[in-house]
Amino acid sequence: MQRLDLRQSLGQKLSPQQIQFIKLLQIPTAELEMRIKEELEANPALEEGDDEDDNNSEEERDDDDDTGDDDEAFDNDDNTLDEDFQPTTADADPDNSDAPDPEPPAPDQPDERLADEREREHDDVNLDDYLHDDEIAGYKMQGDGPGDEEERETPVVGTSTLLDSIYEQLGYLNLDDQQQAIAEQLIGSIDGDGYIRRELSAISNDLAFYHNVAASEGEIEHVLRLVQSFDPAGIAARDLRECLLLQVERRDADDETVQNAERILLHCFDEFTKKHYARIQQRLDLDDDELRAAISLILKLNPKPGESSAGGVSGRPQIVIPDFLLANDNGSLSLTLNSRNAPELKVARSYTEMFQAYDKSSKKDKRLKETVQFVKQKLDAAKWFIDAIRQRQQTLLRTMDAIVRYQREFFLEGDEAKLRPMILKDIAQEIGMDISTISRVANSKYVQTEFGIYPLKYFFSEGIATDSGEDASSREVKHILKEIIEGESKQHPLSDDKIEEILNQKGYNIARRTVAKYREQLNIPVARLRKEL
Repeated sequence: MQRLDLRQSLGQKLSPQQIQFIKLLQIPTAELEMRIKEELEANPALEEGDDEDDNNSEEERDDDDDTGDDDEAFDNDDNTLDEDFQPTTADADPDNSDAPDPEPPAPDQPDERLADEREREHDDVNLDDYLHDDEIAGYKMQGDGPGDEEERETPVVGTSTLLDSIYEQLGYLNLDDQQQAIAEQLIGSIDGDGYIRRELSAISNDLAFYHNVAASEGEIEHVLRLVQSFDPAGIAARDLRECLLLQVERRDADDETVQNAERILLHCFDEFTKKHYARIQQRLDLDDDELRAAISLILKLNPKPGESSAGGVSGRPQIVIPDFLLANDNGSLSLTLNSRNAPELKVARSYTEMFQAYDKSSKKDKRLKETVQFVKQKLDAAKWFIDAIRQRQQTLLRTMDAIVRYQREFFLEGDEAKLRPMILKDIAQEIGMDISTISRVANSKYVQTEFGIYPLKYFFSEGIATDSGEDASSREVKHILKEIIEGESKQHPLSDDKIEEILNQKGYNIARRTVAKYREQLNIPVARLRKEL
């Protein structure tokens, strides 16, 4: 049974201005520059520059107008005042020489024309001047909703990717049409780290279904060997073992160490991954020096050839531009915002003058109203964008200033052990903002210090209880854990239980599972895999 009910509910909805501010707040400096350029191209009512420049130019034009009537008083040769020139009323208007002199305006009643000009000179964009009560600003604007504006990626400098290099090498092979189709399908199947993890049978099905090419697994295997001969060594391998073998095969085949490394990969790969060196020595009859040399050679190989080039397969180099600059002047920390985050933007004066022309016009036809409505939309968008940029600057500075005050000891000395436990809630309470706002500021933002460039997320960490009753930063504990592992004996590496005991002795109340979690976050393998010869 269908029913039609009328219900009243209360909910929260972000305004178009808030959505625009949120999007601008979370993007880094590199994207902000491109976002501003896009807005300048899309909105003719927005210009680069400062309002003061407009005011100065207007004053210069007024000065020129005031002196324009006296141009004849200057000699054309040396721009000096002609002493023989004596302007009189008759000279100014010879036809009305007997007319009475015009009365000057009263001191308390300045000339209305000059007053209007001064008002236009210092006129600021005031939405109340052209918004009416029967219209709600923004509802007629295009792209002011949350779903209208598409997500933009930061344009990057064009670079030659790894796949481009592979396709270029493919052009040097004399392949027939079928082999060319197979090779292109194989290259298209290369993952970001340089591997082909799809089965040859699946690639054969793709060739038949999408390209109408009937190829057996043997033919695909043959073309795969050709692709695997490309640079970098190890590309298009199907697993780690094949990747390392492809690299070893390019070494000097007469070298005994290369031969031993190839035997280890062919016959003792499982033992190698588990570092069971005694079993390898027993099976291959190698002494300690031979085993050590072969293992050292294998460890120098690249397990991810796809990441060997600058851009990798994707070719997206990472752009890191610091959003904040922090200077230390004899213990006095000075925080500034990157100048790229503070562009000079203004509303085009020509657009505001259009409204003055419309107000003075006696003809109010439909076409002129549509033009004014378009100008109104562009002015709204320009002013909102400028306000959002300014609000972004203030929010960034307030947040980073609170972080600097909270982690002052670290910024003075650069010692990781000086980092205090700090979470998003601490900064949010410090500056009176929401946690989500702090999270957007910390995302993809960097600060340049005298110790290097750090992401803002670096300064946020959990707290670990100590014997003294204070909390230590988890980053401080990770730093100590890393030092313990670096100082251990590689022949007898420390287990997680032993590391837990050492940390407890140093006063950090930490459990073994937390040690394992921090070790994994530091990309440090377990004790068995840290063992060396």
